[in-house]
Amino acid sequence: MKVGLFGTGAYGLAISSILIHNKCEVTMWTKFPEERDELLKTRKNEKLIPNFRMDDSINITCNVEECIKEKDLLIIALPAAFVDSLCQEIAPFIDNDHIVIATKGIEQKTGLFMHEVLLKHLNTKNISVISGPSFAVDLVTKMPAGLSVASKSPETLILTKQALQNEYIKLRETNDITGVEICGSIKNVIALSSGMLEGLKANDSTKAMLIAEAMHDMEAILNAFDCNKRTVLSFAGIGDLLLTCTSVKSRNYRLGKLIGEKPPREVIDKFLAETTVEGYYTLESIYQLLKNKEVTIPIIDLIYEIAVQGKDPELLLSFLVFKS
Repeated sequence: MKVGLFGTGAYGLAISSILIHNKCEVTMWTKFPEERDELLKTRKNEKLIPNFRMDDSINITCNVEECIKEKDLLIIALPAAFVDSLCQEIAPFIDNDHIVIATKGIEQKTGLFMHEVLLKHLNTKNISVISGPSFAVDLVTKMPAGLSVASKSPETLILTKQALQNEYIKLRETNDITGVEICGSIKNVIALSSGMLEGLKANDSTKAMLIAEAMHDMEAILNAFDCNKRTVLSFAGIGDLLLTCTSVKSRNYRLGKLIGEKPPREVIDKFLAETTVEGYYTLESIYQLLKNKEVTIPIIDLIYEIAVQGKDPELLLSFLVFKS
């Protein structure tokens, strides 16, 4: 199988290792010539994934047409903020291609989910979404990991599983694309609050309380968007929620921890300037989306008030007890 992979960040590199393991022929795209040259020279990005080396067979290009032409499957693994501009760039070359979205998040300002961004710009409905508990640094170890894969196209589902499923990667199918995207996005927001509890030196019992309450809130959000409420029980739901809310590998968790420690605001702003924290930007998008739908999810409102508006993170402790 020939695969075009857009994105040479940590998750893109991790996906490339799965594709190579599955005997795929891989072309990867980066926007930056200097990044292409460095990867071609060293086959490494020690800052993103230490001790990992890309396979020598992988072609790396800055030409979108080269990454698309004659490919059986395309995979997008970019931060959410860059998916729209990529779609506009690749649109002239897309004609019912099969595309996997490996990006979690909601587009700022428009409030569109990633599959909606693709449908807006691209001439294809052959779209699948993968989401689940899968840190890039973990995927390259070839230890077992599970992902939800959502699509309304049977052929795209088959191709996605052929490319990514193997003896250490399990894919569970669903047709609830929006539900999988919601779970993959909201868990990053909840991870901010879990990190806040760590920063406040809360104990494990309190953190478990948060996760249990968050499950109910995620179910309510799924219901508000007419999704399958059982998606909260999937790899994309509880699986990713547990991982992101309990690990210092999560940038969302680390930002939350920093907020919980109550440093000057400029310290938080510096962290955001130097680190891509999807949950922080998703927070603003989901906050506005829920307001537009006239749906109240108190935990989202509180996280927004603390992380964006600067309210005292200790409000989270009393909220958990008195939340109805």
